[in-house]
Amino acid sequence: MITIWHNPKCSKSREALKLLEEKGTPYEVFKYLETTPSRQAIADLLQKLGISARELMRTKEDVYKELGLAAVTEEAKLIDALAEYPKLIERPILIEENRALIGRPVEKVIEFLD
Repeated sequence: MITIWHNPKCSKSREALKLLEEKGTPYEVFKYLETTPSRQAIADLLQKLGISARELMRTKEDVYKELGLAAVTEEAKLIDALAEYPKLIERPILIEENRALIGRPVEKVIEFLD
């Protein structure tokens, strides 16, 4: 079972969801903007992705600039920001057991599902 961290307003997220449906892949949708993931869930996700918190961040979001996150170097503080402001989380994210992927570009989603 794949979990997709989904933002219905995001075209890339909708494309990933469509691919899951077309391939008949069992999935569940986690609307992370409606149900904010915990700090621990984000830390676990980062481990599965094998990336830093900054690499998970949407650095062009206004809140990123407003909070001055470009100057923050402490991983824990970046994770705190992701937990407090889920809009900063890059999307879509596909998770299956101990592996995960940020689905950009959409070709990565296709590889993940094959």
